[in-house]
Amino acid sequence: MGWLCRDCLFTGAGNAPPPACPDCGSARVLAHAELHDLTIAHMDCDAFYATVEKRDDPSLRDKPVLVGGGGRGVIMAACYVARRFGCRSAMPMFQARKLCPDAIVIRPDMAKYQQVGQAVRALMLETTPLVEPISIDEAFLDLSGTERLHKGSAARTLAGLAKRIEKDIGITVTIGLSHNKFLAKIASDLDKPRGFTAIGRGETLDFLDHQPVSKLWGVGRALQQKLQRDSFNRIGDLRACSEDFLVRRYGSIGVRLYHFSHGEDRRRVDPHSGRKSISAETTFSENLAALDDLKTRLWPLCEKVAARAKAADLAGGVVTIKLKTGDFRIRSRNRTLPNPTQLAETIWQHGCNLLEREATGTPFRLIGIGLSHLGPGAAADPPDLADPDGARRKAVEQSMDSVRARFGAGAIGKGRTFSAVSRPKRG
Repeated sequence: MGWLCRDCLFTGAGNAPPPACPDCGSARVLAHAELHDLTIAHMDCDAFYATVEKRDDPSLRDKPVLVGGGGRGVIMAACYVARRFGCRSAMPMFQARKLCPDAIVIRPDMAKYQQVGQAVRALMLETTPLVEPISIDEAFLDLSGTERLHKGSAARTLAGLAKRIEKDIGITVTIGLSHNKFLAKIASDLDKPRGFTAIGRGETLDFLDHQPVSKLWGVGRALQQKLQRDSFNRIGDLRACSEDFLVRRYGSIGVRLYHFSHGEDRRRVDPHSGRKSISAETTFSENLAALDDLKTRLWPLCEKVAARAKAADLAGGVVTIKLKTGDFRIRSRNRTLPNPTQLAETIWQHGCNLLEREATGTPFRLIGIGLSHLGPGAAADPPDLADPDGARRKAVEQSMDSVRARFGAGAIGKGRTFSAVSRPKRG
């Protein structure tokens, strides 16, 4: 049995772990039979946006904090105090305010969060080059072969990394450690915040026997309900089925269900996997149904997506619009482009074409747009004989980008930009 003090990083082994660290007296002792043999980790920043806000305003430390939009928006992050009242991410803000009337609501500052996320990522990369980002606040890490470099096991190195993030950046993280990505991700969800959980090879099947099928990567609400209707309530229940049966019954995801139920995941931690999409969305203060109103609100989002694509030197081959109705039903429509793009005008034109088919009188509370099927920016917006005006649009947008780079983001914009800002409320 190996054990590790997560505060002073003292390690040891024995038949039973000590109740407290013999070196520093801390009770934060992590023990596991395979602790010093596991190398695949999932690291997740705790209630990231809310934790950053509490870091920057210590008076918020013990108060319930929600980060998100106004009354009609959704929660982007709920601190752990707010979670005691039932608040959670993606919950409508009005619902969260009913559960926790004393919650402090903070508008998101994405630029700040991005900066903090990059600082965390930099410390990860100092630890191992094999870092696969999943989002701004979480990543997989492979520490295989780093024992000599860091003079200790992956578990000890990760505990040290968590301490450094807490000391240097001022936020906390939770770690899941296992022998593959699937199990590392599950482990990181088991003990938050400031948690560290290990799942070893020897216990994998017994552990999965008792986990709900909702823990399976890629199982959303609809598939979860279908599995449960078929009497598959726990992950272990799937192990009695052949891979062929699961594929016939559930389609291509049946392959994943089969292997994950056996604790198998052959995916490597890939630092070059890259982001899958770039998107932006907004929730309206009141429902909108008119096509012109929706187009006006769509344009600033297209500019945001284009700016992010250019900053990342990426181009997208598919445009997708997202709409949420007044009763919270989501509609998503997409279009494959003739050529990859990173131009706001091109994104907007194709988004408007998709929008025209949906704006038939239904009131919407949210609109979003995104680029996917991402590739290198060098492939963006090539000359196209079928679109003779394309070169002019590209030149205009590049000129506007140059002005913004020199004088600021608000220095120049198209007419529809300002109409989106100044358009009065109807009625």
